[in-house]
Amino acid sequence: MADVVVLGSLNMDLVVRTDRIPRPGETIHGDDFRTIPGGKGANQAAAAAKMGARVEMVGRVGQDSFGPALLDNMRAQGVGVAHVRMDADAASGIALITVDAAGENTIVVAPGANGRVDIEDLAAARDLLAGARYLIMQFEIPLPVVRAAIVMARELGARVILNPAPAYTVEPGFLEGVHCLVANETEAERLTGAPVTDLASAERAGRALLALGIPVAIITLGAQGALLVTAEGAVHVPARAVQAVDTTAAGDAFIGGLTAALLRGYPWPEAVRYATCAGTLAATVLGAQTSIPTAAQVDAFYTQ
Repeated sequence: MADVVVLGSLNMDLVVRTDRIPRPGETIHGDDFRTIPGGKGANQAAAAAKMGARVEMVGRVGQDSFGPALLDNMRAQGVGVAHVRMDADAASGIALITVDAAGENTIVVAPGANGRVDIEDLAAARDLLAGARYLIMQFEIPLPVVRAAIVMARELGARVILNPAPAYTVEPGFLEGVHCLVANETEAERLTGAPVTDLASAERAGRALLALGIPVAIITLGAQGALLVTAEGAVHVPARAVQAVDTTAAGDAFIGGLTAALLRGYPWPEAVRYATCAGTLAATVLGAQTSIPTAAQVDAFYTQ
């Protein structure tokens, strides 16, 4: 039985390191190229599993060379894949990622099979979700499926943790039933219509999300950590300074760490602090799932 069900994307990341991000129309030399399993859904599933949760993944991959590799990798991370369908009519999702010397990145995603996840995939996982405590989702699969899953999770008693990435504008009613929404500055601005540039504006965005009926809003702020906003107030959890190597999947590690901490019974401020430690550590290593720390690594950093 799974503690956590992740309904979302599985991608193969095609990663190249460069001194800087090229300008439009410019060709520059890269220093290193790797293929690394990724996708926000798979990253978050791997993160939660590596930090101690029992996790099952729901989604799709293609019947190409990347599909079996992505499934094997999920199994190696400790994530169940019985509900990941191999789609004969679509390629596996891929992400083209450029990482510069400062660890910043640009990402272009071709969704492939992820874009074909449908209500049947969700229905097939109903019994799985009925036994779970949390459902984690993102916006890298069709939004009607995300909305249907929010409704199903509420019926079955699973709490929804939603990461609205990539950023989309949705109708306010779309978010009804979400227990915890974790958004970065861009995503929070897209959902609320108000720019997020500092702690004060992040709190305003968090309050706007609470006004939509979401009990817990978390605005992630990169090197500044995260802001937790609930009816009890706002709590800023700063991040420790580290040398960033690659910020890819730092947000996904945050969500995995948050979920693992909640399963341990941590109160929300401490769960966010634990999540911030996980995201910070992930930023010090190249790649998506290759960068996600283990529970032992996060525990050590958290208790320093």
